[in-house]
Amino acid sequence: MKKHIDHFDVNEIAGSGQCFRWKENAPGCVSVTAFGRVLDIHRLKEDEFELSCTEKEWKDIWAPYFDLDTDYCGIEKLIKGSGDAHLLEAFECGRGIRILKQDLWEIIISFLISQNNNISRIKGSVEALCREARIKALGAEEAFSFPGPRDIDPAIFEQVNLGLGYRVPYLKEMYEYGAAHPEWLNELKTLDYASARAELLKHKGIGPKVADCICLFGLHHIDAFPIDTHVKQLLAKYYPEGFNHGYFKGVAGVIQQYLFYYELKH
Repeated sequence: MKKHIDHFDVNEIAGSGQCFRWKENAPGCVSVTAFGRVLDIHRLKEDEFELSCTEKEWKDIWAPYFDLDTDYCGIEKLIKGSGDAHLLEAFECGRGIRILKQDLWEIIISFLISQNNNISRIKGSVEALCREARIKALGAEEAFSFPGPRDIDPAIFEQVNLGLGYRVPYLKEMYEYGAAHPEWLNELKTLDYASARAELLKHKGIGPKVADCICLFGLHHIDAFPIDTHVKQLLAKYYPEGFNHGYFKGVAGVIQQYLFYYELKH
């Protein structure tokens, strides 16, 4: 099926550091593994895409996943009216980035893995974990779903081939907690940003940056503004007197992604 999607570049999203199971096959072509399914996306021309799903799957799964309810044209106008020359340059570099509405459990585990790590290694560890769990995904011969809290023995994290290092005890404890508290994820989804962040910070291995990433990418609290080394450096370089969070209230997380992606590319 074909769809027109504005502010959507699959390669920019794949390289933005928010998702680790997007496989770039060629410029404008990716395979996305999410929610136990695989979606192939091919850009036909600007803002027009071929997708390997039915209309019902698009409506029920993929349109929400790609955050099509958010007004990215409005965010563009907000940026252009801000007078922020650096942000405008960053936006033009990554204007096709959207904040995906991803599976919360996958985001919690992926960002525990992400600590002091680079995107390539995170992707490798996440993919290795999914292959070890061997839960087949729909839509591709060799694709595997992300294992839920009760899908694996937490001892799996001790395997050297996963490359998890000091993160092993954090991951084991999180899987054990998730299995013992099956309602926890749904409870998190009912909380506002501040409450969800505070709850996440109670867990071993989750610091402020990881908590904000989970809030932004797993709970879609798009006022979350994760600050890692890259963001800390860019704020000091371009915004020594402070970033104007008030002006971008309600979409600060989207702005963070443009700034972060620009730093990765430069």
